[in-house]
Amino acid sequence: MRVLGIDPGLRNMGWGIIEMAGSRLSHVGNGIAHSKDGDLASRLLSLHEQLACIIREFRPEAAAIEQTFVNKDGAGTLKLGQARGIALLVAAQAGLKIGEYAPNAVKKTVVGVGHADKGQVAHMVRHQLPGVKLAGPDAADALAIAICHAYHLQSSGRLAAAMRGVA
Repeated sequence: MRVLGIDPGLRNMGWGIIEMAGSRLSHVGNGIAHSKDGDLASRLLSLHEQLACIIREFRPEAAAIEQTFVNKDGAGTLKLGQARGIALLVAAQAGLKIGEYAPNAVKKTVVGVGHADKGQVAHMVRHQLPGVKLAGPDAADALAIAICHAYHLQSSGRLAAAMRGVA
C-alpha cells in the first residue's frame, strides 16, 4: 500500500510517500510544495494544485495529515488550519482514506518520544527509510507522518484479523 504523509504549512507544505509491503517500508518520494506569493486565496490555490499533481503522479492509496496545534499566534494558527484544510480537501477529492495524527503521536511512533526535535525525527526517518534523500525538514516530517500512519494501518489490520479469529 502506498501512503502519502502531509505536513501542512501555508508557505511550505511537506509531503512524503512510502510503500508499505507487510512490515517493510520503502521510500517512494518526498518534497515541499511552496505556495506562490500573493494573497491568501492565491497561495491556497497554489498548494491545492501542487498537492493534486503529486497525488496524480504517485497514486497513493491512503493519506495521513498532521493535526494543527494551537499556539499563541491566533492568526498564524488560523492560516495553518486553512492550509491543512486544503490538504484534507485534495486527499478527499482523490478518494483517499485519511488518518489524522497529533504531532506528539507522530514523534512517539517514529522516534519513541513525543517531544523529539526535528533533527531526531529526520534521523529516525533516515534510519527507517535507508538511502532516502530528504528535501528538507518539512519533507522529513511528512515522511514521519506517513510512517506513523503505516504502523497504525498494520496494527489495525492485525487487530481485525485477530478479531475475525475470535468470532
